[in-house]
Amino acid sequence: MHIAFICTEKLPSPAVKGGAIQLMIDGIAPMFAAKHTLTIFSITDPSLPMYEIRDGIEYVRVPKEQYEQHIVNELKKRTFDVIHVFNRPVNVLFYKQAAPNSRFVTSLHNDMFSPMKMKRDVAERVIAEVDAITTVSEYMKRTVTKRYDVRDDLIHIVYSGVDATRYTPPWTEEGKQRRTTMRQRFGTEDDDVILFIGRLSKTKGVHVLIESMNHVLAERPKAKLVIVGGKWFSDNRPNEYVRFLHQLAKPYNDRIQFTSYIPSEYIPHIFTIGDVFVCSSQWHEPLARVHYEAMAAGVPIVTTNRGGNSEVIEHNVNGLVVDDYASPKAFARAISELLHDKEKALALAHEGRKRAETTFSFANTAEQLERVYITICQ
Repeated sequence: MHIAFICTEKLPSPAVKGGAIQLMIDGIAPMFAAKHTLTIFSITDPSLPMYEIRDGIEYVRVPKEQYEQHIVNELKKRTFDVIHVFNRPVNVLFYKQAAPNSRFVTSLHNDMFSPMKMKRDVAERVIAEVDAITTVSEYMKRTVTKRYDVRDDLIHIVYSGVDATRYTPPWTEEGKQRRTTMRQRFGTEDDDVILFIGRLSKTKGVHVLIESMNHVLAERPKAKLVIVGGKWFSDNRPNEYVRFLHQLAKPYNDRIQFTSYIPSEYIPHIFTIGDVFVCSSQWHEPLARVHYEAMAAGVPIVTTNRGGNSEVIEHNVNGLVVDDYASPKAFARAISELLHDKEKALALAHEGRKRAETTFSFANTAEQLERVYITICQ
């Protein structure tokens, strides 16, 4: 098959500036390129050429200005069996006009069928035009099926994944050495490190996590919260919320450390410093891909029962799930439990690693997507 991946207009591919969609594409693209002809469309970036063939994958990068129109022009010149439009379902309508003989898949990584983003008549036209819809979680599937009449065979849950080989769990020799090196670099050798990795936005709940430290430190004086991320991917400029977080953290002195944004290629190393990883999402998270990374890294996880998070993290099986997601005390209890009960924390981490290697591998993601493509082309 000749397959096209069309990224959003936000970030380039490969994921030189991060991004959950771009990282997923990076993970599955080599597997598709090994069996099919793959072209990836994305926006331009100063660090990348406009056109290249890398590792058997054709990359076509077009200016962000009038991105969709540029893609339309490209599609008119080419022939694809399957065109996969990532997280921009409305664009299917004019992409299909440019490539009427192709099969179309749109994947949902956010609630793109929300009435705030798409009028009902437009959404119904998209559903009628696409050959398949994939979603990153059961929760995301429900955001569509609760609003619209969708055939059962049209919509598929395809979880994202991770390349576990890039992560070194702390129980391996390599993991122990890397953990020692990284903790020295971050000055956390003697600390119980609570790790947050993600965008610094109110929906991610970093403020609740900071407020939980008052309770955590009462039980674990050596606890330290390390906050990794900026206001946006590759953007460390402060905004009102980021300034608020720094102000909120001031009374804790060196017990809270901000690193700003760190490029995605270094994140597997960053995970090695953590004793507990926390996803403090306050919104209905579609399903934060950082869960897959924490599982692969062998770090015990605390997450919230919001959106799709609890579909990959089972309470007391491969992590702890906080129902009272807005309560600093609830987070503190879960964090303190894992810092105190090292045996339980290790058992959860081992189960997470096992799932990252199997159920949530990029190979599994690619296999599920390929099945969708083959089905719609028959």
